[in-house]
Amino acid sequence: MISTSGLTLRFGKRALFEDVNVKFIPGNCYGLIGANGAGKSTFLKILAGEIDPSKGEVIITPGERLAVLKQDHFEFEKCKVIDTVIMGHSRLYQIREEKDALYAKPDFSEEDGIKAAELEGDFADLNGWQAEAEAAELLMGLGIPKELHEKLMEEIDPSLKVRVLLAQALFGNPNILLLDEPTNHLDLQSIKWLENFLLEFESTVIVVSHDRHFLNKVCTHIADLDFGKIQMYVGNYDFWYESSQLALKMMKDANKKKEDKIAELQKFIQRFSSNASKAKQATSRKKLIEKLTLEDIKPSSRKYPYVGFTPEREAGNHLLTVENLTATVSGEKVFENLSFNINKGDKIALVGPNSLAKTTLFRILMGELEPDEGTFAWGVTTSQAYLPSDNSEYFETDDNLVDWLRQYSKDQDESFVRGFLGRMLFSGDETQKPANVLSGGEKVRCMLSHMMLSGANVLLLDEPTNHLDLESITALNNGLINFNGTMLFTSQDHQFVETIANRIMEITPKGLVDRQMSYDDYLENESLQEQVKTMYQ
Repeated sequence: MISTSGLTLRFGKRALFEDVNVKFIPGNCYGLIGANGAGKSTFLKILAGEIDPSKGEVIITPGERLAVLKQDHFEFEKCKVIDTVIMGHSRLYQIREEKDALYAKPDFSEEDGIKAAELEGDFADLNGWQAEAEAAELLMGLGIPKELHEKLMEEIDPSLKVRVLLAQALFGNPNILLLDEPTNHLDLQSIKWLENFLLEFESTVIVVSHDRHFLNKVCTHIADLDFGKIQMYVGNYDFWYESSQLALKMMKDANKKKEDKIAELQKFIQRFSSNASKAKQATSRKKLIEKLTLEDIKPSSRKYPYVGFTPEREAGNHLLTVENLTATVSGEKVFENLSFNINKGDKIALVGPNSLAKTTLFRILMGELEPDEGTFAWGVTTSQAYLPSDNSEYFETDDNLVDWLRQYSKDQDESFVRGFLGRMLFSGDETQKPANVLSGGEKVRCMLSHMMLSGANVLLLDEPTNHLDLESITALNNGLINFNGTMLFTSQDHQFVETIANRIMEITPKGLVDRQMSYDDYLENESLQEQVKTMYQ
C-alpha cells in the first residue's frame, strides 16, 4: 500500500497541495484527474520520491517495490532494449550484473564462488531465470518485435522508446505502479494489450491519462485533484463525471423526496454496474459501485467549457466531391488517386497510423496546399471552419485575446466577443493576455471560440483533443455529438471517435477504406481488419 500523510508542496506562497491525506489500496487502479496545471505529474513524482514535499510524508508498506514509467526517453541510449526492461527491477538487474562480473573474472577464487552461490540463490528467489522471457513477452505485447530486443536503445525508432520504458515499469510485477500518460505513442493494439494487462494486475496502480476510454476500462477509482486536495471516488471516469452531474442536479432539486432521489441513484448505479466483464478490476469496481449511497456522490467543483456550433445556414445535399487526388510531401507520396463524396450529416473520422496523409488532405481541402493531381469541389451551400493540428501561425501576435478573436467576428462589440471567450473559460484579466504567450491548451480553446463564431456548416478538425484537459475534451465531445452539421476529423481519443463518428475512412498505402459504421464496429469487424492489414503489406 502507498499513502500520504499531511502532504504539502509550496512554491513560494502558492500551495500546489495542502495537507493531502490519501490511501491507495492494493488491487485497485486509481485514475488521477485534475485540470491542466493542477499538479498531477508533480504528485506522481512526490510519490516516486523524485520531488521532496514541503511538509508531510509518503508511506510505503515495508518491502514493497514501486515502479514508475520514466519520462526521459533518452536515459538508456547505450543499453540493450531487453536489458532496459529488466532494469525496471533494479535489485534483480544488480544481482545479475554482479553475478556475471564474478564469472567473468580470470582469477575466480573460492571466496568468489561462495559469493556467486549467494547471488544465484537471490537471483532464483527473484525469478531471475524467467527475466528475459518475461521482458520479451512484455515487449512483444507492446508491439516491439523480437528482432529489436538485442538492439541498443539509440538504434530504435524514438516512438518505440516510450513502449520499452512502459515495459520496464510493468516488469517484475511491482507492488505499486505509477503511470503518467502511458497510452501516449501507443497504437490501438498496444493500448488494448495494456488495458488487459492492468485489468488482471493485482497490485496498486495510479495512472494519469487524458484517454477517457482507457480510464473507463481500467480504473476502479478516480482520485480528483482540485483546489490542492485529493477527493477519492468509486468507479471509472464516466461514472465519476455522470455521478457528479447527478449530484449537482439533485442538489438543485431540493424539493425532491429522499426516496425518489434514492430510486434515481439506484437506477443510475444499475446502468453502470451492468458491465459483463469478468476481469478482476471490473468485478471489484462493480461491487464498490453497488454499495454507494446518496451521501457518497458529490457534485464536482470542476468548471467545464461550453462548446456549441450553430450553422448560420443549412447545407444542401451536395457537400464535397473528391476525385483522384494525389499528393507528395517532401518527396514522399502520401496518397494516390483518392476519391470520395461527403454527404449531408456525415461525421467522418479519418483513422489509421498515417497522420501526414490525414493532415495533407485537410490542408488541400482548405486550399493551403495544391495536390499533384486530381480535383475537389465544395458544394455552393457549404461554409467551412478548420482546426489545424499546428495552429501556431494564428498566434504570432501580441494582441490580447479580445482583439485576437474580434478579427474573426462580424459583430465587433466587445461584450459579444467576450461572451465567446467566456464559453471557453477565458474571463476577467485572462482576456487581456497576449495571444503569443498562450499554452497549447489555451490556443486550442481560442481556436474553438473562433470556429463557434464562424457559423460554418462543415467542420474540419485535425487532432482537436491534443493539449486539452479532460474537462475541455468532454465539452468538445458533447458539442460535436450535438452539432447539426457535417464534419471530417481525426483524433487518437478512442471515446471521442466512437461517440461522434458515423462513417470511418482510413487512408492506406493501397487506397481508401471507407465504411458507414461506428468506430467500434469498424475495429471489431475481423474480416474488415484482415483486409485493412493486407493494404499495409
